[in-house]
Order: sequence, then structure tokens, then C-alpha cells
Amino acid sequence: MKILSVASEIYPLIKTGGLGDVVGALPLALTSHGMQVRTLVPGYPSVLSRLVKPKKVHAYDALFGASATILSAKVGDLDLYVLDCPAFFSREGGPYADWRGNEWNDNWRRFAALSCVGADIASGALKTWRPDLVHAHDWQAAMTPAYMRFGMAANIPKVVTIHNLAFQGRYGQDIFPQLGLPPEAWGVDGVEYYGGTGFLKAGLVSADAITTVSPTYAEEIRQPENGMGLDGLVTGRADRLHGILNGIDAALWDPATDPDLVRAFSHRSLAARKANRRAVEKRFGLKRDGAPLFVVVSRLTWQKGMDMLADAVDHLVGMGGKLAVLGSGDHPLEGAFLAAADRHRGRVGVQISYDETLAHLMQAGGDAILIPSRFEPCGLTQLYGLRYGCVPVVARVGGLADTVIDANEAAIASGAATGVQFGPPNPYQLRRAITRTIELHADRAAWTIMQRTGMRANFSWDRSAARYAALYRSLAA
Repeated sequence: MKILSVASEIYPLIKTGGLGDVVGALPLALTSHGMQVRTLVPGYPSVLSRLVKPKKVHAYDALFGASATILSAKVGDLDLYVLDCPAFFSREGGPYADWRGNEWNDNWRRFAALSCVGADIASGALKTWRPDLVHAHDWQAAMTPAYMRFGMAANIPKVVTIHNLAFQGRYGQDIFPQLGLPPEAWGVDGVEYYGGTGFLKAGLVSADAITTVSPTYAEEIRQPENGMGLDGLVTGRADRLHGILNGIDAALWDPATDPDLVRAFSHRSLAARKANRRAVEKRFGLKRDGAPLFVVVSRLTWQKGMDMLADAVDHLVGMGGKLAVLGSGDHPLEGAFLAAADRHRGRVGVQISYDETLAHLMQAGGDAILIPSRFEPCGLTQLYGLRYGCVPVVARVGGLADTVIDANEAAIASGAATGVQFGPPNPYQLRRAITRTIELHADRAAWTIMQRTGMRANFSWDRSAARYAALYRSLAA
């Protein structure tokens, strides 16, 4: 089958979070299942700079008022279509916001253009290639199924994956006349959403199948407290809803071969992790001792529970732990962690940024990784932690609940435990989880078994890719 994937990020060309990782890894995993995937992505500067001899396959004189070209290229094993539109994507800053963190005020136009091009490809705009199915990721690409439905590609199967329902692409009614859709697209079964225009909502009502990135999250978003206003729509389409757990790139995230580590290791050579631990301590200015080293690699936001963790830092240090934080996000939370590092010099270290290389090293050197999210569709960080023997301490939500086996007495006794779960996600339960983790860490034999059990677990894309391939075939049939 020929699959067109449409997304706003793809690793290793552009990434702000797990979306980019998934969009980059899934096409490769699907190859062994007879799927030929080509991914349409925006032509950000970081993407265009990686293209070698791209081929122009289509041109637009006025795509939402701007000239644009579709480029065909191959980067590594990824087959790409790149929307080269300088007016929309050649900007300093991130893919969605400027360097100050302010969202681009024309994001609706930028990603409507991306979606429209996706629908054009589906309808046969490229003479040499036409997909059998289109898979759109998150709100930035979710208008693709809507353009297909109200255009010339209504009969081609359409899949939308929700990576995070909190981000929906909601805009005013005033942009609808500029979207190039017919009048009948405005309505409750189209793009209209509480009197405005909803990109993700339009994709969900137009899709033949909806997937989320974990089974538990697929259930959670059907409840009002987690549905972000779309629980009624999702529940009404429950027969088309599939929770398929994300995987990780097992070759990229392999502690035995990872070039970003000071020293490679496996579940048979855990003692080698100590060299990576010392490197983390040095990088964050932490004292060299045997205290349990907690690490955080995260966006510093309310969703990720970082406000609760900032309040729990004194407890963590008071119990004898150390903390290294890598991330950026809300300025008050950045300030709270920096203040904690100032209070607890040598016990708490903070780097306000994102550094992919350092993230690998922290997973390889930390004892435990803290993920106290209030909601988490899937999460990849805990999977990386499991792979690297960095025990996850997670809230019992979404994909975190699906992937980490809590170290209760029965799980420890049977050797099945892989981490620490807590719930509900609140400050009290987080502090209890930190205390439990420090107590578990003191039992070196049990801790080592937990590390090895997690490292032996299989969270590659093999099983999940098979489920996606089966879904694609069922829709095509």
C-alpha cells in the first residue's frame, strides 16, 4: 500500500516533542509490513538544509496567497514531500512560535496550506504517485481529511492520530471564508466548533479512523474531565477509535551502541552506567556520591506536572536525593527550578534548554526519571528510561499507565516491576512516590532486578506497526 503521512514535524529534521519521533519512526517500521510511506512536511529551514538534490514535482502560484513548490526528496530512509513555501515557513524561531515563544498569528493559514496540499496529493496532483490512504497527525495536519472529504479525494481512506488532545487548532469563524472550503463544510459535522473553526475537530469528524497513542488515553478522552470539549464527538465515533501504543526507535535508543554516552552498557553490564552518572553529575554541578539521582527531561508545563515537582524539590533533597532538570517552558516554572538549584547547590542542577545528546546521557546516568504528568497521551520519555535502566516514576495516566509496571510487593516478588506509579497526580502522591523510590533504591538487589526487567522489555515499533498496517488494510478493503 502507498501511504501519505502528513505532519508538522519529523525526526531527525524537525522536532519539538514526541510527535516528531513518531512521524520519523513509524514509516520505517511499516516497511516490513508492505507499506510504502511518503511524508509531507513543511519546508522549515532545518528541513530544506538537509535535502540533497530535491526534485520539484508540483508548483503553486498562489497557495493561500503565497507561491509554493512541492519538493520530492529522500533523507536517510525517509521518503519526503516538502512544502517549500518561504512566506509561511522560512522564519527564525520554532515551527509554531517565534524565538520569544509567541505563536505565529498566521498558524491557521500555514497549516491549512499544508493540509490542502496533502489533499491535493491525495486527489492526484502528482502524476507519478498517488496514495491509497492518508494518515494525518495532530491538529496541524487534521484539516487534510476535511479538504479530502469536501474535495476530490472523499473516497480515499483517512486516518487521524491524536497525539495530544489539548492542542486543537481553534480559531475564529472569520477565517472560514479564507479556507477555500465549500459552504456546506461549515456546520457541526464539518469545521464549525463552538461557533469558531476547529482544525482537529474537522479532522476527527472527517476521518474514517481515529487513533490515539495509547489504549488508556483512548479511554480517557471519552470522559469530560479529559476530553477537552471533544469527548462527545470522540464517544460518538468510538467504533472508529483505536488506541495504539507508540514505540521507540530501538536502534537510535540503544545503550549498547549509543554514541552520546560516555560508556556503553547493557542489562548485563549495569556497572558501566556509573561513568555516565559521573558525567551527568559534572554537567549539572552535582556532588559525587551514592545518593539516588533523579532526572527530568521535559517541557516545563502544567500538563507535565512540573509545578508539583517544583514544590516537591525540597522534599526530594530532604529525603537524600539529587535532581538534574533539562527542559524549557513556562517562565515561572523555569524560575522555580532555577531558584531550587540556587537553594540546593550541589544537590539540584538545572539547564533551561533542550539538548538531544544530553537527554541520552541523562537517561544513561540517572537512577530514576520523574514524569508526574497530569495527563500523558503516551509519553516516550518513560520508554527511553526503561531502555536505559533509568527507572520511571510516573503518574498513573494515559500511556504511562500502559507501559510501566508498579513496584508493588507482588510485582517486586515476581520480578515483574519496572518502575513506580502514583495516582491521582497531586503534590501529596508525588511526594509519596519520591519517598517510595528512594526507599526502593536502598535495596540494591531489588533495584537492579527492576532495571534489568525494564531494559529487557520490548517497546520497539514491531507490534504497533503491525496494528497500524492491519488498520490500513481494513480501511482500504
